[in-house]
Amino acid sequence: MLQAEIKSLLNEDISILIKVPNSAKHYLCDCGEASLLTVKEVQSVSAIFISHTHIDHFSNFDGIFRHQIGSGEKIVICGPKNIHQQVEARLKSYTWNLIDENAIQYEIREIISKEEINIYKIRPPHWNLEFVKTQNFLFEDEYVNVDFAILDHKTDSIAYLFKEKDSVTFNENGSEFKKGKWISELKTAFENNDLDKEIQIEETVYKASDLFHFLTKNEGYKLGVIMDHAVCEDNYEKIKTVFKNADMVYIETFYKDEDQEFAKINYHSFASASGKIMNECEVKEAIPIHFSRRYVESDKLEIETAFYKAFRGN
Repeated sequence: MLQAEIKSLLNEDISILIKVPNSAKHYLCDCGEASLLTVKEVQSVSAIFISHTHIDHFSNFDGIFRHQIGSGEKIVICGPKNIHQQVEARLKSYTWNLIDENAIQYEIREIISKEEINIYKIRPPHWNLEFVKTQNFLFEDEYVNVDFAILDHKTDSIAYLFKEKDSVTFNENGSEFKKGKWISELKTAFENNDLDKEIQIEETVYKASDLFHFLTKNEGYKLGVIMDHAVCEDNYEKIKTVFKNADMVYIETFYKDEDQEFAKINYHSFASASGKIMNECEVKEAIPIHFSRRYVESDKLEIETAFYKAFRGN
């Protein structure tokens, strides 16, 4: 299943690395300070997901692309409105006379709404934006689909849900047939709902649907990252829509309960509020993240205690 690692220490700004098992491919959520993020990990990042571009979520973007330039790869960057202009501005603020146009390509996906994603590409050395198209989905590769919610943080703040592709397994103990290429053909027919596909096993031809009982569909693991958001019903309805029954969610919990007035003023969440919405979403596990830099370790423990009390309903 997908694995998430927080790469920021307490009192550093947030950055989370998501790893695909049995793969060198990584995804990065936000670009705050990240003392634990290695150069090798950065060079394995194929897509970056920015919640919003407040400095504590975007300040380390320069450090990220510094270690990606020269890879020759296409890197996807997803983020809120105007992310394309902000990435362009950061890249153009440096001199690139020693870098050629094949050193890297960024594909920027600007989230306008749930149905409208603007696609741009940009490459060295001049870093001039080129509009490509508008599409109605955010991100999909051979490993994951990524859904999202646009939350209110007095600016758009994107919460992301990474869902592994569903898999199909074959029940060897339930079959008396010899293994063969027919198993992969059967799986393909199952995934395509091709009931009448002819499957030949040794000298006999079967209808695929008559063999489907040998297969089990395994729903992909769902991992969510919810960054800064105001405590309000509109945000919570969007969170419930996207993150209901997720396997694991990392959620912003910026303030202690006693500081919830600050949370209201600054469009942030606080401990019991974040725990409660995760309880209402019936997620299997949730982890509070992204605490105010004013807090020390004992404050962090207080936040976690209040969060888990609300999350577990006790």
